[in-house]
Amino acid sequence: MFGSIGIGQDAVSVYRAMFAEPRAGVRDLGRLLDWPVERVRSALDELARLSLVRRSWEQTDELVLVRPEFALQSLLVQQESDLLERQQQLATARSAITQLISEFEESHRIRATMDIEQLHGIDAIRLRIEEFVHECRHSFWTFADGGAQTQDNLEASLPLDRMLLDRGVELRDVYLDSVMNDPRTVRYISQLTELGAQIRTAPTLPTRMILFDRTTALIPTDPDDSSASALVLRGPGVVTALLALYEYVWEGANPLGASAPRGRHGLSTQEQAVVNLLAEGNTDETIARKLGVSVRTARRITADLSRRLGARSRFQAGVLATALGWIDTSSLDGVTEREGVV
Repeated sequence: MFGSIGIGQDAVSVYRAMFAEPRAGVRDLGRLLDWPVERVRSALDELARLSLVRRSWEQTDELVLVRPEFALQSLLVQQESDLLERQQQLATARSAITQLISEFEESHRIRATMDIEQLHGIDAIRLRIEEFVHECRHSFWTFADGGAQTQDNLEASLPLDRMLLDRGVELRDVYLDSVMNDPRTVRYISQLTELGAQIRTAPTLPTRMILFDRTTALIPTDPDDSSASALVLRGPGVVTALLALYEYVWEGANPLGASAPRGRHGLSTQEQAVVNLLAEGNTDETIARKLGVSVRTARRITADLSRRLGARSRFQAGVLATALGWIDTSSLDGVTEREGVV
């Protein structure tokens, strides 16, 4: 519990022992805890370094206890300050990455004959997808973000999905968990499953994406408006990275119809996603979009998590979630360590 603010378990045990015996020396504490003297000294050194004990002004060879409401509050404030600095560093890094992407797009004009092709408008995007379906021979994988699918999307997709499955193409789709609350989308994906498609759900998705035959990818240029424009990517480097991302999300996604497991803190996968998004500083509107739910639902989940954390603000919720180990950093670590994606 106290490890998150930099206090080891031995130091906590000695600190608590000093509550009962404030004037106890090293040997007295050793007898109380049944520890060797060296172990007690090491714990006291740590407490002194953290300003939880200090030298007595009367007896300079003795240590006296610093009241926990002062000492521990100071440690917590320092941790909050460190977290705020880290969030500011991440915001700066995000801005730099956005600028780098902008410079890349500016300096590399997209041409259809090159590894990158740009599509404008929903008609061009859907026509290109139809071409992919006709050309596809082995695999057709998608991330279908945005929550419940529109009737237009379902009507446009069904004949293409049937065509792929009739040819024996491996069809994989990952939808958001929230689609399970939409009867129309559930009927559609259940029908696909009966035809042989593999369907899974996840609390959030990186972006809408199509990968076919492990050689070509289609992603929106604006995640907030996937119908405005899209990029077709064929370069082996970027496609390999997107394949690795897809495999990683697929392995962590929930098979259709299976009960989603809860994490070690009792969080559902959707709640864990909201905790992570809150820690990143996302607004309720952004959280709602990423989950594919209404803003009202996102606010309800956020309020419930804040209540369980005992937080009075969004910032405090992020601090407490970090201190309690609720933040899940495994997704980024898993991709970079296992696949070498940076």
